[in-house]
Amino acid sequence: MLYNSTRNSELKVSAAQAITQGISVEGGLFVPEELPKLNDADFEQLIDKSYVERAIVILAKFLTDFSDVEIRYCAENAYTDKKFKSNHIAELSCLLDGTYMLELWHGPTCAFKDMALQILPYLLTTSAKKVAKGKKIVILVATSGDTGKAALEGFKDVPDTQILVFYPEDGVSAMQKRQMTTQEGKNVAVSAIEGNFDDAQTGVKQIFTDPKIVAKLAENNMMFSSANSINWGRLLPQIVYYISTYCELVKDEEIAMGDLVNVVVPTGNFGNILAAYYAKKMGVPIGKLICASNANNVLTDFIKTGTYNKIRDFHTTISPSMDILISSNLERLLYDLCGRDDKKITEWFRQLGETGRYTVDAHVMEKLSESFFAGCCDDEQTKETIKKIFDQYSYLCDTHTAVAVKVAQDYKQETGDDRKMIIVSTASPYKFAPSVLSAVAGQAAEDDYEQLDQLEELSKLEIPKALADLKDKEVRFTGSVKKENMEQVVLAMLGLA
Repeated sequence: MLYNSTRNSELKVSAAQAITQGISVEGGLFVPEELPKLNDADFEQLIDKSYVERAIVILAKFLTDFSDVEIRYCAENAYTDKKFKSNHIAELSCLLDGTYMLELWHGPTCAFKDMALQILPYLLTTSAKKVAKGKKIVILVATSGDTGKAALEGFKDVPDTQILVFYPEDGVSAMQKRQMTTQEGKNVAVSAIEGNFDDAQTGVKQIFTDPKIVAKLAENNMMFSSANSINWGRLLPQIVYYISTYCELVKDEEIAMGDLVNVVVPTGNFGNILAAYYAKKMGVPIGKLICASNANNVLTDFIKTGTYNKIRDFHTTISPSMDILISSNLERLLYDLCGRDDKKITEWFRQLGETGRYTVDAHVMEKLSESFFAGCCDDEQTKETIKKIFDQYSYLCDTHTAVAVKVAQDYKQETGDDRKMIIVSTASPYKFAPSVLSAVAGQAAEDDYEQLDQLEELSKLEIPKALADLKDKEVRFTGSVKKENMEQVVLAMLGLA
């Protein structure tokens, strides 16, 4: 299988090249030439397998330049009981109304990003040996909170790599910030920026594609790659958990093979819901893909109108990982919906860069509406949902998952669709303890760690050890820079300034 760029369909690279490079030279994102299909025999084979075994089968369909031994090595080392506190890796909790919470936060950093970022270092180092042997891989990351810590933990002390993470100074939770700034490892560096996530993401993309910086790295036997979901190696493992979850529901006799289910995803950068779309195209019986946004509802407006407009107020919310106005992975979806027309994609994203908006054509809008529904909610509605679900089901969800729950309820009320529903739960409630406590108890202690104790007493859920241990860790990274100075910071961190 070869991969094209969304902005150059003539370009063809191997999976190893796509993963190592991260982003195409002209700024496009790598996508497979075609998606593999799963037939009835494939599902019958997958249903009785473990998560790791399912991952091996699915990854092999995309990574055709990897050996069976290499794929098994990557999957078996990523998804272990030492890293994930769930036997199933991706855990399912059933609410009483036919709604299933897909808990993707039982990994080492208590967020769904672990599902991909525990395996990405193995995929990337294996790929680099094929196409960039002897080079140091410099992982450059922009984060709205969870990706940063998950990437830092995944790449910590991985040989021949260095990872640099930028996060918005006032745009992450206290616990997310503490996770990043206390990160251990000799090959890691972290910096805040004076701006929001979109500023960080734009800065990283500009650095990635700056010929002078790329040349400077090449002179020193280095090359950039990414741990953001612009990297195909980040997105591919996310497809696995949607396929695995459907198989698990069939195995548990919650659904029959072939039954349609709806999937609800809280998303800002569109990667998590795009993975569900790809799973659907591969043959997973998914009905509607429901895109849930917070007050930064640029995706909701786009899916409803066909116009993407980033020129709007930016809101700092209690679901900070979704505080995004430029959704990178939407480009991959549009490339698929417009028949892989790279000229259309290039023009739309040129317009976005120059005017802050673009409008897709009627054909793309029709296809978009066939698969997607979108909704949003504000902070007050998010808190109300957290309390309602806790009071009704004794189930505690974080501020991002609550957005998905609220939009799922709105979808059912608006459409009357009574299909069973998978709601993607993206983070432990302990990562956003102040907001969760405010929702269910009305107030929270001032000290971050007293908040964890308070939440444990209230919910009877054990505090994740990874978060409890932060109290005694040294803060290593305290710097903050202006967004226009990110380039100098990168070069200084690499010793190339």
